[in-house]
Amino acid sequence: MGPSAPRHSAEPRLALSLAAAVAAAGIVVLSGLAVPPGGVVPSGAAVQAHEPDGPGTAAMDFVPPAAGSYALPPIMRAPDGPVVDADGRRLRLSRFTAGKITLLGFIYTSCADARGCPLAYQVFHTVRHRVSEDAELHDRVRLVSLSFDPARDTPAVMRHYAAGAPPSGVEWAFLTTARPRALVPLLDGFGQDVRIEVDAHGRPAGPLAHVLKVFLLDEQAVVREIYTTAYLYPEVIMNDIKTLRLEARRERKVVR
Repeated sequence: MGPSAPRHSAEPRLALSLAAAVAAAGIVVLSGLAVPPGGVVPSGAAVQAHEPDGPGTAAMDFVPPAAGSYALPPIMRAPDGPVVDADGRRLRLSRFTAGKITLLGFIYTSCADARGCPLAYQVFHTVRHRVSEDAELHDRVRLVSLSFDPARDTPAVMRHYAAGAPPSGVEWAFLTTARPRALVPLLDGFGQDVRIEVDAHGRPAGPLAHVLKVFLLDEQAVVREIYTTAYLYPEVIMNDIKTLRLEARRERKVVR
């Protein structure tokens, strides 16, 4: 194990090719989401599995670099679109991506893959706890869990899911969308790969799968890091959050 791990933004790791199945079944891939002809995701097509993402480990096998000792170059601007919060209010996603350093992940509440959404939830919970104990970060960081299973993850379901995260003073928003069509541009904008297999008649023919990704955004809603399970550790994320905070403080001093 070396003294530290090189930092670089995670490249999207696509699922195994379904080119032959796509050609045979007439699947349309739109914004990272495979949908049947006609462009409507079947309302009953819920997420069932995560793509394999390497063997899981309980502890890091690398030492993350110290906060502020590296840069996190801008990757892309976060997309915006209509979302629904856990209280049923229709809002814009930009309400939850700007103004604070934001950790955002796509989830679905019925996920049973221990290395998928439950892992992200655990990491978010740990990061939130550590942020709550840091006076410099407490009011400057938020977490966002956005469902990509709107057919099942209604506001009431998201509210129940959110109940597992006790109040800590650090914002954690649990969001969904009113319909799958509203979700597609958000998936496209973040580059979140989701796959639905359908048959020639547009009916789901297999599970919907995705690669677990978590996005770190700066206060201007620009994505600065993308984590898959290889780097999804609280220690890494906290150092990245502190790095963005140090960067923001330096920029404000220059302006003054």
